[in-house]
Amino acid sequence: MTAILGISAFYHDSAAALVVDGKIVAAAQEERFTRIKHDHNFPQQAVDYCLAEAGLQPKDLDYVGFYDKPLLKFERLLETYLAYAPSGFRSFAMAMPLWLKQKLHLPKEMRRGLRGGYKKRFVFPEHHESHAASAFFPSPFEEAAILTLDGVGEWATASFGMGRDNRLDLTHELHFPHSLGLLYSAFTYFTGFRVNSGEYKLMGLAPYGEPKYVDLILDNLLDLKEDGSFRMDLSYFNYCQGLTMTGPKMETLFGGPARKTESALTQREMDIARSIQEVTEEIMLRTVRHVHAQTGSKNLCLAGGVALNCVGNGRILREGPFDNVWIQPAAGDAGGALGAALLIWHQLLDQPRQPQADDSQSGSRLGPAFGADAIRTSLDSVGAVYQELEPGAATYTRSAELLAESRVLGWYQGRMEFGPRALGGRSILGDPRDREMQSKMNLKIKFRESFRPFAPSVLEECSDDYFGIGAESPYMLLVGPVSEAQSLELSAEDQAAVGLDRLKVPRSLIPAVTHVDGSARVQTVDARRSPAYHGLIREFERLTGCGLVINTSFNVRGEPIVRTPDEAYHCFMATGMDALVLENFVLLKEDQPEGAAPAREEYLAQFALD
Repeated sequence: MTAILGISAFYHDSAAALVVDGKIVAAAQEERFTRIKHDHNFPQQAVDYCLAEAGLQPKDLDYVGFYDKPLLKFERLLETYLAYAPSGFRSFAMAMPLWLKQKLHLPKEMRRGLRGGYKKRFVFPEHHESHAASAFFPSPFEEAAILTLDGVGEWATASFGMGRDNRLDLTHELHFPHSLGLLYSAFTYFTGFRVNSGEYKLMGLAPYGEPKYVDLILDNLLDLKEDGSFRMDLSYFNYCQGLTMTGPKMETLFGGPARKTESALTQREMDIARSIQEVTEEIMLRTVRHVHAQTGSKNLCLAGGVALNCVGNGRILREGPFDNVWIQPAAGDAGGALGAALLIWHQLLDQPRQPQADDSQSGSRLGPAFGADAIRTSLDSVGAVYQELEPGAATYTRSAELLAESRVLGWYQGRMEFGPRALGGRSILGDPRDREMQSKMNLKIKFRESFRPFAPSVLEECSDDYFGIGAESPYMLLVGPVSEAQSLELSAEDQAAVGLDRLKVPRSLIPAVTHVDGSARVQTVDARRSPAYHGLIREFERLTGCGLVINTSFNVRGEPIVRTPDEAYHCFMATGMDALVLENFVLLKEDQPEGAAPAREEYLAQFALD
C-alpha cells in the first residue's frame, strides 16, 4: 500500500487530500472544521480527518506533497517589492513576519502538523503543476489538453499543456503580474466585494448591467492578443505594491471611487460587472482556441480559480473548439492538495492510470459522513423533535412532499462535498416553480444580497427538457440557457426593465432558478454519483411533474458549509428554513422547542460577512 497526503495551506482555502494506491480516499477544506471561511492556516483538522478516514497514522504515509514551491513564491514577492520600492513598504512589512516565521519553514510546520510521526520525504510541485494534475488525473480522458487559470502561483498565472495516460507536460505559461484572476479580483474589489470570495458575486451581478465599459477596459487596461495572452497597464492597479487592488487612475477611468463594501449597488457597478465578465469570457475563449490549435486534442481539462467562472465555462463548452470539457470541482487552491497527491502517484512514482467513465472524483463526495447513531445522539442532546423514517423511498417521499408544499428544506446526506459547491450532500433545497422562493431564500435564509441567483439541480435524464447545456454538469460548473419550452414571452414593459428591477420579472416556468438573462448554473444529478439526491428529485418529479429543485449551500452568508449534524441543526434553527432532513431523520421547524439552538442574532454574529 502506498499512501500519499497532499496539502495546500497559508494562502487561501487550506485543504488536505489523501490518495491510497491511486484512489482518492478523502479530501476536505480546513474551513469546514474551524468554521473560519477560507481558513488559510495549516489544515490540521482536515489532515487528521483524511488519515482517520483511511485508518492511518502519520507514520503510515509514504509521501507528503505541498501544492507549490514556497521558496520560488518568496523570490517573486521579493523581486516585486524591490521593483516598486519604497512604495510597497507597508505591504512588505505586513507580509514578511509571516514568511520569516512560518512560510519559509514548511517542512518544520508540516512535521509539527503530522504530530512528529512522519519522517520521510516532502515533495513540492509547482503551483500550476498541482492545478494541472487535479484537472487531468481524475478526468475521464486518456489524453487531454490542460489549461490552468488563476491569480498567481509562484510566477505563473496561467499555463497549458497536455496530459497523456499517467503523465502531464505543461509547455506554456503567462507570468505575474499579468493575470486574468488578478484582473477579475481587481474588479471584484472595485465594485465593493471581498477579494478571493466575492468574485462569484461579481459574476452573478453581471447580467443586471450593460457591457458599456468593454472597449474602455480593452483600450486602457489590457493589450489583448489573439491567442488570449495579454499585458496589463499596471498603472491602474495596486496589487503589486499596495494593500488595495486598484489605484487612483482606475477611479478616474470609471468616473468615481471604488464602491464601499455594503453600500448600495448602483447601475455603474452593474455595468462594470457585465463589462469585465464579457472581457473575461473573451480572454477565456481566445485562450482555449489557441490551446486547441496547439494541442489538437478534442478534450480539455480546466483548473485554477478562474475555472470556477461557470458562465465562461459554459461558453467554452458551447462555442469553443473542444468536444469534451472536464473541470476540477475544487478548482481553486483547495484542489491543489489533491493535485499534489495525484502528481506524486502518477508522475513521480510512474504508476499507471485507468480513466473511469464518469471520473474518479466520486461526485466530489470526499468529506466526512455521520451515521444514524451520531445524528440521533446529536439531536437528542438538544431536545430536538424528529421523526425517524425508513432510509430510502420513505425519506425521499416525505422530503419531496415538503418541497411540493413550498417548504424550504435543509438536506444533509452522506459525505460532505470537496470544493466550494454544495452538490446535494450539504444543501438547502426549494421549489423552483415558486416565484417568491428566490427572494425568500436569499433574504430570510441565506441573509445575503437579493440579486444573487440560485442553481437548479436537475435529473440528468431530463436536463435537456429544461436547459441548453448539451452535456452533463455534475459539479455545477456550467451555465447555460433555460430552454425555450420553459421560457415565458416577456411584455415590452418587462423587457425594458433595468438594473435590479429586472429581478421582479418572471422569465420562465421555473422562475426561482432562472437568472435575469434567462440562464441557469446547472447541476445534473445522476443515480451513480448521488443516489439519495437523485431519489429525492425523482420523487419530487413524480409528485409535481417538475424534475428539478433549487440547490444552494447549507450555510448562511459568511459561514462555511455545515459539516456536522450539530451545525446543520443550529443553522436550521437560526434561519427561515422550514424543515430539515438529516439522512432519514425529518424535523419540522414548528415542532422544535424554544432555546434548542442559538438565537438568530447570536448565530449570525459568529461569522464575518462574506
